[in-house]
Amino acid sequence: MRSSRTGARLCAVLSAVVTVLAGGTAAVAAPTSPPTAVTPSGTQPVYDYTQAIREQVWVQAPTDSDADGEPDRVAVRIIRPRETEAGVKVPVIFQPSPYYAGLNDVPNHDDVDRDGAAARRSASPGADRAAETVTFSGYLDNYFVPRGYAVVFADSLGSGGSTGCPTSGGRNETLGMKAVVDWLNGRARGVDATGAPARASWSTGRTGMIGVSYNGTLPNAVAGTGVKGLETIVPIAGISSWYDYYRANGGVVAPGGFQGEDTDVLAKAVLTRANPEVCAGVMADLEREQDRVTGDYSAYWAERNYLRDVGKVRASVLLVHGLHDDNVRTGQAGQWWDALARRGVPRKIWLHQAGHTDPFNVRRDVWLETLHRWFDQWLYRIDTGIMREPMADVEVAPTVWRTSATWPPTGTRATTFALGGPAADGRPGTLRPGTAGPGARQTFVDDPSRTAEDLVADELSADPDRLAYLSAPLERETRLSGTPRISVRADLAGESPYLTALLVDYGPADRYAGLRSLPVQDCVGPGIPEDPGCFTRREYVTATTPLEIVSRGWMDVRNRFSPWRTTPIRAGRPYTFRWDLQTEDHVFAAGHRIGVVVISTERDHTLRYPGGTTVGVRLGVSKVVLPLAG
Repeated sequence: MRSSRTGARLCAVLSAVVTVLAGGTAAVAAPTSPPTAVTPSGTQPVYDYTQAIREQVWVQAPTDSDADGEPDRVAVRIIRPRETEAGVKVPVIFQPSPYYAGLNDVPNHDDVDRDGAAARRSASPGADRAAETVTFSGYLDNYFVPRGYAVVFADSLGSGGSTGCPTSGGRNETLGMKAVVDWLNGRARGVDATGAPARASWSTGRTGMIGVSYNGTLPNAVAGTGVKGLETIVPIAGISSWYDYYRANGGVVAPGGFQGEDTDVLAKAVLTRANPEVCAGVMADLEREQDRVTGDYSAYWAERNYLRDVGKVRASVLLVHGLHDDNVRTGQAGQWWDALARRGVPRKIWLHQAGHTDPFNVRRDVWLETLHRWFDQWLYRIDTGIMREPMADVEVAPTVWRTSATWPPTGTRATTFALGGPAADGRPGTLRPGTAGPGARQTFVDDPSRTAEDLVADELSADPDRLAYLSAPLERETRLSGTPRISVRADLAGESPYLTALLVDYGPADRYAGLRSLPVQDCVGPGIPEDPGCFTRREYVTATTPLEIVSRGWMDVRNRFSPWRTTPIRAGRPYTFRWDLQTEDHVFAAGHRIGVVVISTERDHTLRYPGGTTVGVRLGVSKVVLPLAG
């Protein structure tokens, strides 16, 4: 079709030339050009989405993770404007995923209850991934293809139409998705369904990766390769270190709602390729090397730590995370953001009040406008002004947004609070700014049957299974932005190796007397931007006081020197333990109190050893450091 159209244009030009040479005049009609979506103010929806070209190719990866003697192949689906057949070249928005073919039903590990009896009662102590509703950014193609973008979807290795084996963040998965970027830039081999060579001749090569959860983790991984052509990434609720997803400071922990899950379980859940049995050996290797016995960091986890490669990142980053995400916890975003900042990577951050979800479900119109301007800036190289705007957009309360030139905001200071002495009757102690000298020893007994929500309630009462420390009521609004850190001088006697710290917002008692527990809503589904009820906070209300667990963090005390090494402790001997809580941005209202609650087992996250471990905390020298402003 293109050759006949070119011939017609050539005949018209020659006819006009002959007319002029014969002494006559003729107007030569200019050849018809395809429309362009590009304007100085940004791309416009000029292409017909219903006429878009849809095709599939398979891209060769530089790996053979299923050991069949053939390079792994990545199944890639493409939607691009039909005008690309007429010579229009467009940039690419690329969403990778291991979820396109659904999930297998795989039982979680049955070793969560380490007393043995409870383990025998249940083969699956947590939720199965197959029961999870996997949602995708379904707006990408119908919004961006009319505006002059190609949208590409690829099955991660071992899933869907791709070959190879899934490895829960292993190097082969990274290289599989990198190969797609290379193919879009003419550097990797691709074939169509007939086996004929397939080239992305329609692509400018400029690529932006985007996705939520695992789909947002793969962009972090590929950016860490420094691949040319990857101009920007938009990781939404993405992982920056898989160790911090399934472990914490030497301890085995679970993402919220998935007790007993680990890298091998997730890999088996996404192993949806044809002939999955070829990956049996890889699955066995994952189960062995992840080490659910010690929880120590190792070369296995280092391979899945993208922070190590942040120095290679060329792409700009629009980082997005929900401040109530208990699945991919906020520490994943915090440590990635800090690492990018140290390298001076062009970046912007969006933090919202919902959980593990796409910001499209939170602030639809504004999100689409932001994402559109971001991709225009980095993929079409149109100056949309977005890089001159404030770096951070943070929803500090339901529907209440604040911007700042950097994040954490200017004026945030690391503020130290000492864990102070309790009342004589065992009620909670104090949380006072500054440091203090050695104080008394206060004890509690671990009860793995109780949840964190139960243990932080009734903060003014004595509770033998926790220690609580409360600040005075705040005189003014105080904002926490960043990563809290705690240092506890303590001794332990018993089987549990865990220490858990919970940062809590306690509201004034008289204001909320009599309220019942409030449900936590997921903030997903239709009509979200118009429904303020979606933004119900994570509040647990006692008969007298509302509260919210703001952040939490865990440590295996046997890893007090290093997450790489388990070193036993002596019962009753005091040691100093230091660890981080999850990154957070939270506003404590005037009149509220900041609380720190120390427990051992956190039932919904850590392993559960037999109850009865006694923990003795030395007051005064134990402290928490909070990044506060106000």
